[in-house]
Amino acid sequence: MNPIRNVCVYCASSTQVAPCYFEAATRLGMLLGKRNIRVINGAGNIGLMQALSDAALAAGGAVTGVIPRFMVEQGWQHTGLTELIEVETMHERKETMARLSDAVIALPGGCGTMEELLEIITWKQLGLYTHPIVILNLDGYFDPLLEMFRRAVDEHFMRPIHTRMWSVAQSADEAVELILSLPEWDRGVRRWAAI
Repeated sequence: MNPIRNVCVYCASSTQVAPCYFEAATRLGMLLGKRNIRVINGAGNIGLMQALSDAALAAGGAVTGVIPRFMVEQGWQHTGLTELIEVETMHERKETMARLSDAVIALPGGCGTMEELLEIITWKQLGLYTHPIVILNLDGYFDPLLEMFRRAVDEHFMRPIHTRMWSVAQSADEAVELILSLPEWDRGVRRWAAI
């Protein structure tokens, strides 16, 4: 098991979501900051991304934000982060966030968050990413996606072993405990990538 020093957190930039999501993002940021675990995120200056970053920083932690240049040109970047990495493309952003991380936590979010989560799970299936992935299923938000995963297994689009690529947490506290306790994924399972 590798030590967890840097955690990539996928989360929304929406400012209109329910307070429970902001509370969880703030709690997660505080927990990671207090444990001196660096947050890696998309560097947004609004929504859950901002709440997460501000809480981690307030708790004495560090935050590295990764953001494409076109978003910086729009002024969408958080200007108070420990480190801001500008990249050229969305693809480079996701690759950089994954490369810098020792684990991933996905908070509820829209199509961008879900796309990031599905891509990192795909990389894990192929043995390209071996670190823990935790889905923070607040208020049952991810229930439909988890059901879709079960259907994919039932209909033989995925193997049952693939459901071990991620774990599900119900709270920020549980998500942190999971990333600290889950083992590394065996790269050898890529032989099971094909059905």
